[in-house]
Amino acid sequence: MSSRQLGGLVLPGLTAGDTPATTTPATSVSGLSAYDKVHFGIDEYGRPLQVELASRSLLAGGLSRSGKSGFISNGVGHMSQCTDARIILIDGKIVELILWKETADFFVGPDPVLVNHVLFTLQEEMNRRYEWLTHRRRRKVVKGDGMDLITVWIDELSVFTTVYGTRDTQERFLSLLMDLVQRGPAAGIVVVAATQRPSAEIVPTRVRDVFSYRVAFRCSTQASSDIILGTGWADLGYDASKIPTNRPGVGYCLAEEGRPFRFRSVYLEDEEIDTLVARSLSIRGMAGAA
Repeated sequence: MSSRQLGGLVLPGLTAGDTPATTTPATSVSGLSAYDKVHFGIDEYGRPLQVELASRSLLAGGLSRSGKSGFISNGVGHMSQCTDARIILIDGKIVELILWKETADFFVGPDPVLVNHVLFTLQEEMNRRYEWLTHRRRRKVVKGDGMDLITVWIDELSVFTTVYGTRDTQERFLSLLMDLVQRGPAAGIVVVAATQRPSAEIVPTRVRDVFSYRVAFRCSTQASSDIILGTGWADLGYDASKIPTNRPGVGYCLAEEGRPFRFRSVYLEDEEIDTLVARSLSIRGMAGAA
């Protein structure tokens, strides 16, 4: 395996001579793998909500203090304990993902130009991986290929779709995001994105519909709930605007098939995050690298 670097962004790559026989599968010394299912919480029947992020993209939306950022932290926390994961944190408000910054291969705040540059670099890596797959008559990257799973975490989409930058940079962001969400999972690149302002302007339908998993926490209106889950679900009783304010972490999850189901997300206290960050720096050997 070789690597390419963009500032602090290091991407796993393959040279022309690499073959499945010469790549070595990454083994996580923590006992976790980025290709394992990620535990996000429990459903209303007490069954675990586990998502195989290695082949899924995920969109989450909900008001401030509804549990959205805590939900995202669960996923970053899992990946932080895996030596076969790369973590790219894009935090439009800086404060939501900042506690995980030391575990990240790259962290960027509300800088639309830099964010688009990072997404473009990831798009190039995705295309290289597709070339690798095509050469081997394969459809997707799997755990045994020895390729790190690149996870991209974006908290507060509105910063990059409506607030910062020009209309051109905002459209460029949406175009790059949509391509990575659509084609990335097969290449071992997954996107988890979130917003506290669900609207058609911030999350256009064409972008929403390519996410495999959609999660709606408490929203301000029925329309906002439908922006995340899809039009019509609120009328059928899956309305995140009806979630009580005293139920943070409760939301509806819509997977690729079937109806939304109600669940409650695990919540990590700041002290628990600090413990996980310290453990991550030890097992991934990243002290001073973020």
